[in-house]
Amino acid sequence: MATLKKYNFTGQEIGQVEVNDLLVDAEANGQMVKDYIVALRANARQWSANTKGRSEVNHSTKKPHPQKGTGRARQGMLSAPQYKGGGRVHGPKPKFDQHVRINKKEKLAAIRFLLGEKIRDSRIHLIETTEMDAPKTKTVANFLSACNLTGRTLFLGEGDFLEFSHEEFATVRMSMPTIRHANFTKSLRNIPKIEFALASNISGYNVIVAHNIVMTEAALNELHQWLC
Repeated sequence: MATLKKYNFTGQEIGQVEVNDLLVDAEANGQMVKDYIVALRANARQWSANTKGRSEVNHSTKKPHPQKGTGRARQGMLSAPQYKGGGRVHGPKPKFDQHVRINKKEKLAAIRFLLGEKIRDSRIHLIETTEMDAPKTKTVANFLSACNLTGRTLFLGEGDFLEFSHEEFATVRMSMPTIRHANFTKSLRNIPKIEFALASNISGYNVIVAHNIVMTEAALNELHQWLC
């Protein structure tokens, strides 16, 4: 069974935590992982780009010059695309919903595999806590330096869960934002390429773009419950 090193804010190792073998040894088809990431990026698009054609621009429809006698090429109106301020040719238009459905089991398998890769490459570390009395960017910067964490780093924290039920629906468990991470997230704002997220809200894209992942032990337990 693999273990992850646990650090305090000063960057000193204070222990090790075991990781479930189902997470460490996870395997997935490469094409499935690729399709999952492509679907995530496609679903992030707004599809709201809009340009005007020659019939939509606010421009004169006057003929620029006589049809014959000038030696110039015939032109119909100033709203034609070859004139400044004219309409766009084959420009983007708002499209219908282009959402790509992602299979739930494939999604979990992809996230499990990507996290397993990070663990095998020793790119996941644990931090004792994210609770701080006040925002302190220097504390986080010193932690990153002491642990030699360079490049894009993703911090993961645990969330609070709210369970509710309805006569027509099964019990639903929702992750809620928590104030315990408030000062810590403020401490990250001025450090480039550093992000914070709740463990239960991450996607495969968050994992794959991060060079290093730092999480609390409680966040690791949430991942175990979710993925294993």
